[in-house]
Amino acid sequence: MNTHDLIQAYYAAFNSGDREATLALLTDDVAHDLNQGPRESGREAFRTFFKRMDHSYSEELRDIAIMVSADQTRAAAEYVVHGTYKADDEGLPSANGQRYVLPGGAFFSIRDGKIARVSNYYNLADWISQVTRSA
Repeated sequence: MNTHDLIQAYYAAFNSGDREATLALLTDDVAHDLNQGPRESGREAFRTFFKRMDHSYSEELRDIAIMVSADQTRAAAEYVVHGTYKADDEGLPSANGQRYVLPGGAFFSIRDGKIARVSNYYNLADWISQVTRSA
């Protein structure tokens, strides 16, 4: 599978809620850079991240644009997150089903046909503004 198709499969699995299919596209030692947070390492840490996210958020990524380096070892994606804040997430405003629409992006490193790094970015201040305005 080429890198573009790998990233496309990653987002298709994410949007369908198939966490096992998403995790299967990652290396065992995947590096996951959380937006404005620490780097987590390993597929199991990613699984834990998904459990927390699925508890607090319902999200679909739309308008995904994927860009791939010529050597297929790096990629980037830009997208728009359409989400619902379902349950409180530690350190963030209270949740009560607020909806949000937020541009975001991710950078990827690819190794041996799998995703070895995912670095996610979005504007946290914009997200906080949206969920507190609609609270």
